[in-house]
Amino acid sequence: MEPIEKLQVYLRFTDTPIAVGQMVSDNGTIYFKYDDTFIKKGLELSPFKLKLSDTILTPETLIFEGLFGVFNDSLPDGWGRLLLDRTLLSKGISLNQITPLDRLAYVGSGGMGALTYKPSLNSKVQSDTLMELDEISQEMNKVLSGTPSSVIEELFNLGGSSGGARPKIFVGYNTKTNHLIHGHSSLPKGYEHWIIKFPSSTDLPDIAQIEYAYYKMALAAGIKMSECKLFKGPSGATYFATKRFDRVQNDRLHLHSASGLLNDNFRYSNLDYGNVMDCAFRLENHVAAYSKVLRLAAFNVYSHNRDDHSKNISFLMNAAGEWMLAPAYDLTFSNSSHGLHSTMVAGESKSPGEQHLLELASTFGVKNPKIIINEVKSAIADWNIYAKDSGVRDNSKKLIDKAMTEIG
Repeated sequence: MEPIEKLQVYLRFTDTPIAVGQMVSDNGTIYFKYDDTFIKKGLELSPFKLKLSDTILTPETLIFEGLFGVFNDSLPDGWGRLLLDRTLLSKGISLNQITPLDRLAYVGSGGMGALTYKPSLNSKVQSDTLMELDEISQEMNKVLSGTPSSVIEELFNLGGSSGGARPKIFVGYNTKTNHLIHGHSSLPKGYEHWIIKFPSSTDLPDIAQIEYAYYKMALAAGIKMSECKLFKGPSGATYFATKRFDRVQNDRLHLHSASGLLNDNFRYSNLDYGNVMDCAFRLENHVAAYSKVLRLAAFNVYSHNRDDHSKNISFLMNAAGEWMLAPAYDLTFSNSSHGLHSTMVAGESKSPGEQHLLELASTFGVKNPKIIINEVKSAIADWNIYAKDSGVRDNSKKLIDKAMTEIG
């Protein structure tokens, strides 16, 4: 396979793609230039690190494999990257040959958000029938354990452009008929774009029920989330699903993570919620942004969600160039490798509590921070109710209750 040296970038809010610019790889360095016609539109795709300019641009950081953060956000990580690697290896392609531009070409028009790439090496197959969820889960476990899977290509088509560590698939879901389809970038009438998650080997066995209980708890805490539900496989196994917030029917919204916006290496982050607050205010241009981030920070602190890294906080931009904090996602009970919060609260990552949240609020002049914090605490105090209603197992319920009770 010859490496791709030129890649065209498009924004596709609707069926009509807008040419954004071109990436060129030369001797290992990736250059980007905006199209003149796109500059005239005045849409700031990545307002902090890739401002509109008529010059040839290169990133100021190497943390995204030589890409700008906004394009790196299109790339799969975790499960999606593993799937692509296994798919390429199954075709006899050496991973040493694969460049970031090749990976973006495999994403093509199938990634999160509204950015698409040409040439596209993505050969998605439309299917009105989906493998049973239990069967998909079994094949995913094979991939995770390093065992060959006979349906690696199908798994890649289902979720090869997804982010995050946990295996997942993109589907079309009809809420009236409960029917699932896959492979359609443009869905038939009555279907919505959803994501279904599957447990990884390190997850608690009832991780789906736990995440669903957290969804209910987050809504009660005043946090905006996309609709979620639980699916059951023929065996009775349960899978967590969420409606995609980067899709409005078949139209798209531009998606940009805090990691990509702020050049933050989310695996070794030094980001504080204060940085996220500042970012949210500059994008939304409204003080309400501060309160939204404070509420999310408080929820992550008191619910023991320590995987609160900068890839798990995102922003959306519509066709008019208006930005908003994306609905919260990946809210669940989690530990991190060193027992620290991935994102600091007023400089504290080991055991942040109310004093740090109030200090954060004070720095940005958030009005009535105690009310926000108490609303979050009140919702989290009802954990056992949400856990029971969602089918969380008793031992998981007690484990999480104990961890949350110990937070100051």
